Amino acid sequence: MIIFNPDRKAFFSTKIDDDNVISGFCTRDAGDALRPETVLAYLNEMRINHKKVIVPEQIHSVNVSYIVADNPVIIENIADTDGVVTRERNVVLTVRTADCIPMVFSDKQNAVIGISHQGWRGSLKKMVKIMVEKMVDVGCRKEDIITAMGPSIGQCCYDVDDDRYVNFMEELNGYSEKIFIVRHGKRYLDLSLLNYILLLEAGIPQDNIDFFPFCTSCDSKRFFSLRRDGKKNLQEMLSYIVQY
Repeated sequence: MIIFNPDRKAFFSTKIDDDNVISGFCTRDAGDALRPETVLAYLNEMRINHKKVIVPEQIHSVNVSYIVADNPVIIENIADTDGVVTRERNVVLTVRTADCIPMVFSDKQNAVIGISHQGWRGSLKKMVKIMVEKMVDVGCRKEDIITAMGPSIGQCCYDVDDDRYVNFMEELNGYSEKIFIVRHGKRYLDLSLLNYILLLEAGIPQDNIDFFPFCTSCDSKRFFSLRRDGKKNLQEMLSYIVQY
């Protein structure tokens, strides 16, 4: 279940969080995650202990990096990356979103965590499957991997043009009836449902997946949204996971 913690200004998954793992999908009240100083201020205010904060560049790729905390800097930027996996403790993995899907991963049996960012490009290229494969490569079993999807734009608001629809039809034709609906002559894409399906296909048990029910574009009080606010006013929300 995904629930809201007002003290942390964030939603979190009860499947993920325990005495050893803390995660969060922040609301806009936590500030603009595009600003590193805002991220550090939030972590310090929430007393989320950390020796390092990992910030992927997020280029809408399917590149996943394995993190070893051997760099002494507090904030480590990871180039050309949209997903990170680690066994390190006291290292906060982060992504920033404003309609794309943030996703956190945890294998409590092997003490491995991960986080990823997927918009339509990453979803089209099956980013979540690559995240699962990376975790398996470092010793995880699929049946032990728990994952939660954070706030993203919903099918209610995410209309796509013909070119983008053709992209999905070419790559994911078998999904079209499930992930697209037509309303008032426009096609609307359900990114969350697509990623949920991809997780199941990757071998993650249904009971290991938490699904976020709200739309970032609809809910202006709690979430930033690129689709709603435009690039000139772009701010992004912080999502994170850390293990101790």
